[in-house]
Amino acid sequence: MVRKKRTDVTSAGGESSQSRDTQRPLQQGRGGERGYSGGRGPQSQQTVRGGSGGRGRVMSQQQYAEGPQEYQGRGRGGPPQEGGRGSYGTGGRVGGPSHGGPSRPPVSELHQATQTFHGPASFEAGSSSRPPEHGPSTQQQLPIPEEVGQAIQPVPASSKSVRFPLRPGKGSSGTKCIVKANHFFAELPDKDLHQYDVTITPEIASRGVNRAVMEQLVKLYRESYLGKHLPAYDGRKSLYTAGALPFVSKEFKISLLDDDDGSGMQRKESDFKVVIKLAARADLHHLGLFLQGKQADAPQEALQVLDIVLRELPTSRYCPVGRSFYSPNLGRRQSLGEGIESWRGFYQSIRPTQMGLSLNIDMSSTAFIEPLPVIDFVTQLLNRDVSSRPLSDADRVKIKKALRGVRVEVTHRGNMRRKYRISGLTSQATRELTFPVDERGTMKSVVEYFYETYGFIIQHTQWPCLQVGNQQRANYLPMEVCKIVEGQRYSKRLNERQITALLRVTCQRPQERERDIMQTVHQNAYHEDPYAKEFGIKISEKLASVEARILPPPWLKYHDTGREKNCLPQVGQWNMMNKKMVNGGTVKNWICINFSRQVQDSVAQRFCYELAQMCYISGMAFTPEPVLPSITARPEQVEKVLKTRYHDAMTRIQPQNKELDLLIVILPDNNGSLYGDLKRICETDLGIVSQCCLTKHVFKMSKQYLANVALKINVKVGGRNTVLVDAISRRIPLVSDRPTIIFGADVTHPHPGEDSSPSIAAVVASQDWPEITKYAGLVCAQAHRQELIQDLFKTWQDPVRGTVSGGMIKDGVSEGQFYQVLLYELDAIRKACASLEPNYQPPVTFVVVQKRHHTRLFANNHHDRNAVDKSGNILPGTVVDSKICHPTEFDFYLCSHAGIQGTSRPAHYHVLWDENKFTADALQSLTNNLCYTYARCTRSVSIVPPAYYAHLAAFRARFYMEPETSDSGSMMSGTAGGRGGMGGGARSTRAPAASAAVRPLPALKENVKRVMFYC
Repeated sequence: MVRKKRTDVTSAGGESSQSRDTQRPLQQGRGGERGYSGGRGPQSQQTVRGGSGGRGRVMSQQQYAEGPQEYQGRGRGGPPQEGGRGSYGTGGRVGGPSHGGPSRPPVSELHQATQTFHGPASFEAGSSSRPPEHGPSTQQQLPIPEEVGQAIQPVPASSKSVRFPLRPGKGSSGTKCIVKANHFFAELPDKDLHQYDVTITPEIASRGVNRAVMEQLVKLYRESYLGKHLPAYDGRKSLYTAGALPFVSKEFKISLLDDDDGSGMQRKESDFKVVIKLAARADLHHLGLFLQGKQADAPQEALQVLDIVLRELPTSRYCPVGRSFYSPNLGRRQSLGEGIESWRGFYQSIRPTQMGLSLNIDMSSTAFIEPLPVIDFVTQLLNRDVSSRPLSDADRVKIKKALRGVRVEVTHRGNMRRKYRISGLTSQATRELTFPVDERGTMKSVVEYFYETYGFIIQHTQWPCLQVGNQQRANYLPMEVCKIVEGQRYSKRLNERQITALLRVTCQRPQERERDIMQTVHQNAYHEDPYAKEFGIKISEKLASVEARILPPPWLKYHDTGREKNCLPQVGQWNMMNKKMVNGGTVKNWICINFSRQVQDSVAQRFCYELAQMCYISGMAFTPEPVLPSITARPEQVEKVLKTRYHDAMTRIQPQNKELDLLIVILPDNNGSLYGDLKRICETDLGIVSQCCLTKHVFKMSKQYLANVALKINVKVGGRNTVLVDAISRRIPLVSDRPTIIFGADVTHPHPGEDSSPSIAAVVASQDWPEITKYAGLVCAQAHRQELIQDLFKTWQDPVRGTVSGGMIKDGVSEGQFYQVLLYELDAIRKACASLEPNYQPPVTFVVVQKRHHTRLFANNHHDRNAVDKSGNILPGTVVDSKICHPTEFDFYLCSHAGIQGTSRPAHYHVLWDENKFTADALQSLTNNLCYTYARCTRSVSIVPPAYYAHLAAFRARFYMEPETSDSGSMMSGTAGGRGGMGGGARSTRAPAASAAVRPLPALKENVKRVMFYC
């Protein structure tokens, strides 16, 4: 299943990789509804997870992962890249035991099944703050037992008993071509690497201070006690050298002078004790064996050393953020509004690949606080002339939230620029503030003090003062004497305007992005880097040239009554002209409610008529007249109006045993919480699907828009827009020949700063084998930032039916969490299967899909029109499974969609479990073909649809929470998926505690959960 990282796409001061690979299909398919605007592609089989700001995984399913707050050059609608993964899988026979297949052995290890029948496969998507290269990559196959016992065995306590599948050979289908990748070959050094533990006393939390201490130590003692070695330091507890230091353990005394604040006074000196002690040797020999495929486990320590060595120089030159480096000198600053600006930078990470070690370099941008006078910052923040009227309570709250924790320097003392950290705002105006000036408690006003001491006349006496330092000892600074210190990353959530501005800044065409990457590599001059030289690391200055293949698009089936019964997409897209939906839904009874004051009744009626016509032309049975005339209502009365109108309509049609099929809603373009409130009431209270349309689209009434809305309405009422010709003719290997379910799962996490809101897990499952295009969905709330899906399988007591079992699948995994997710969720899938029928164990394939990585693929010749699409990107269907992929495991990069603007980001698929024994061609073709079945648009998407759908369902469910815990806001929270994701922060992968009290979401109505209500 596939999962999208998009969930919090860049909500928290997102980092953007500068290339918005926009997927208009997503936007087109939205039909004006507010929704996820990232471009991810769905994936198929068994379970797909997607996540917002998180990662997704799929068990026998697909997932779509979306991401963190970093903007990594994603397409308009695409999730950020750093670390998002999704899973995708195929499931075996549904509803019955696997005849003839051996059962499982009574051992504690997980073994891949030897059955030849096909079972679920799953793709998982997730976001990660760790670079993929540092994820565990073990690849010894599990021993395959000759016979299997009956019982389902518990998941092993240790992940060491699990090995990810080896690559089953490379794919060969498709048209061969050459592409360039932003990977640079790194020659493996032949030096002995030594690791030393570092203890600095007194202990300091700041890496900056730690580095300053170590820099001073190296400066003083490199030629003597350090034996002329230039060590690399991680800023915490570890020091690395090429060759041994002339001691096993040694203590140093280091003195640091405080920063010069310009006062001319003697600077304060701080003393530190530093103990350096030999810890281990980092074995490069084993890294070499791993790169040659002769060793299963990646030597993480050796990779970490090389990564730290190559980060030393840029850390001293630039502002490090995660695995990226930023500077105002690396590109033009751009204002994002409200006192926030974007800085350009680059991402750098060392990875083990088939070509050996490779350095992955990509362009990136993120948000910083503008170094403005505080008065100017507040003026921008409030977007008005602040002297015109007093600050309201809401203004104060907004200022306090924006400035808390920000460092400022004073400007009223000439060259003396002492720095402080803001802790809050005073509740009183500056003119009312007094403080004791002597031990007798003599009070003086702040206004008098500044005039008498500095000759400074405070102008804005009606404003509050900034409180700096600790709260116990109040220290007041008027806003007008403070300026924000440069270089502070903005880590809070960006609003939609800021996200749009950041994406606009980071959007680069492939040729421009490639040029900037090459310029960055030349600027970094790795051949002159003293640390790289010391450790013997040589970096190529040429982009990796990689063999690729372009997979053909699948034929799509439409209804036989249309002029075009079958369709072959061209360059990842097609349209509905002359076609009818393969299974048109029925809308006999519908009503319309208009919440926009701008839209007159006559306009609303005409719009509804045109939409009904489009649905009819597209193949639906759609009654042109509503049950009741459309009415106009005020947004604040949404609940009352919805329930009253629903009741009135049911009063009219219920005597004829009819149900209300659809609610059409016209919304203001800026509708605040109205959209979420409406969806919550319709889907959890009334039990009706709805289609929302924005005012701007109602007035335009374009055919393209109406056609897209019709696609959405059709699947919401149980129809199907198109299916794969190969699916209905049973020609999909390992899927068509046996009943198969594809699941998608996703977990979305709260935005940064929301410490108590639950995470939302969603799972979708295909309902219509062999077509596998209709996905029903379930959602649930679970513990804050919990990545493992808690209710993947559970049992409970029902007063009538006795012991009942059920479950769902979740997403959100970083590479370091692959093992935990696989063990925990695969075990849950097995239990769920066994609960249906004893010994029922269909084979499972489990795949993770990552969207938030930093690999980009470029055409070998940007001017070859046969090698690029209209946006200059590589063609849809481009797949790579060599050179830049894992040395031995089963993974591949697939760019399944056409670019619109920016640089396309390929999805990275990694198989964690495969009992169906997919060949490379079979899995790659299946994945690519499924990307053409996404219901909301007539384009192929960038990750498999089940993962995409799970993400949409999880995001929708956030609207179901009680208002005090809901984080309304942009769907574009790409990084909310931390691990490099938008919400920043690591996710927990511990098995969830049963006692964690999370308020459950209101239940979806039965008739809603059976259809694709989330589209």
